[in-house]
Amino acid sequence: MKNIVVLDANTVNPGDLSWEKLQQLGQMTLYPRTAPNEVVDRCLQADIILTNKVVISADIMTRLPKLKYIGVLATGYNVVDVAEARRKGIVVTNIPAYSTMSVAQMTFSHILNLVNRVGHYAKENQSGRWSRNDDFCYWDEPVHELAGLTLGIVGLGSIGSKVAEIALAFGMEVFALTSKDPTSLPVGIQKTTLEGLLAVSDILTLHCPLNPQTAGMICKENIDKMKQGAFIINTGRGPLVVEQDVADALKSGKLGGYGADVLSTEPPAADNPLLSAPRTFITPHIAWATVEARTRLIDIATANVQAFLNGSPINVIQA
Repeated sequence: MKNIVVLDANTVNPGDLSWEKLQQLGQMTLYPRTAPNEVVDRCLQADIILTNKVVISADIMTRLPKLKYIGVLATGYNVVDVAEARRKGIVVTNIPAYSTMSVAQMTFSHILNLVNRVGHYAKENQSGRWSRNDDFCYWDEPVHELAGLTLGIVGLGSIGSKVAEIALAFGMEVFALTSKDPTSLPVGIQKTTLEGLLAVSDILTLHCPLNPQTAGMICKENIDKMKQGAFIINTGRGPLVVEQDVADALKSGKLGGYGADVLSTEPPAADNPLLSAPRTFITPHIAWATVEARTRLIDIATANVQAFLNGSPINVIQA
């Protein structure tokens, strides 16, 4: 029977879901959290490691001679030195496309919050403002229809494509920065350059990978090319934006609002400039964390381990 170690079970399943199917595949040990200096001791007898955010470096692999499989409990796999794993014959898998619907839904939660100012008015009413109002309604910040607005999408993978589909249903104009051939795009999506996207977007939403080309792409220079009062949504990766530049643009009014589910460091430092910026709404990296998405994640992780044990691994990451 194989030894299975889950290093940070709480990030995926804090207790509201079941690990039962995975437990049937081996002798499983669940750790709610694992500090970097605890990884080796906890995994010395492990044939199989499952990790969400705990880093499995080349040095750690060298110190775990029994290790044959690393299952990343996420789509992104930057926490594993995949090249070193391949050299050592260790199989690495991930969980593809499990959260597409959930992240697209969170993207529009932020968009709708910004265009309808839901958070602003709810907070005002909690302080008694509506009760004190002379008229049956009030507004001190504009609310907008999505129909007719232009949505710019950076990255047209599974999530970006689903966001585009929803946007079209709202009657929005949709432009995208994508490597895909324009002739292959669904009807209604127009391919453009980054400069073109910045110029036309009433709302810009980020769905691209984080790499040297995209890191810090939303900076002062590029924000200055955007429409006055445009909104930015980031459910991708925190470092896609230069946070101080975004905060400054919000304070000056260049940006009309910012909605994000990710920050450059998580959990963030208390002095992160976005936490105190005006018209800014930050959720704690939970776009992926719906019950339905996490259930799919555990089911796919279990299928990945089962396929590996059967000798025909699936969802394998190549270096």
